[in-house]
Amino acid sequence: MTKNVSIKPVSVNRKALHNYEVMEKVEAGLSLKGTEIKSIRAGRVNIRDAYARPDNGELFLVNAHISSYSEGGIYNHDPLRPRKLLLHRVQVANFISGVAQKGLTIVPLRLYIKGHVAKVELGLARGRQQHDKRKVIALRDAEREMQRAIRRDR
Repeated sequence: MTKNVSIKPVSVNRKALHNYEVMEKVEAGLSLKGTEIKSIRAGRVNIRDAYARPDNGELFLVNAHISSYSEGGIYNHDPLRPRKLLLHRVQVANFISGVAQKGLTIVPLRLYIKGHVAKVELGLARGRQQHDKRKVIALRDAEREMQRAIRRDR
């Protein structure tokens, strides 16, 4: 029996879906400090330039900007510090082996609050060339036009 857990999106990395071809997705927890979770709940997060990096058999989220909490005082955090990602050992091994292959990287796709916990959706992705981006845009436009024509004929 599953509980009905609310999911509140905080930040979405739309450029990641444009710049990368996502092969595999996984949900990961974040190891945060008290002022970081308060800033995330306030929506003061930017994951556009972020990526995950393996280090000693663990994954760390790098370049994710979580702004300083205005009420934090001396207990505030460094906005760009690396944050440990909480995953199962098998998932970490799978992602590390994917990064070892040529051209694969781990990008955060979205950050959200699930229940009372901050989660990040990671994607194992391959970078797209400029011509691949154009092809994807053309396919998306063609699909949109087909849907419009179907709706128009009804």
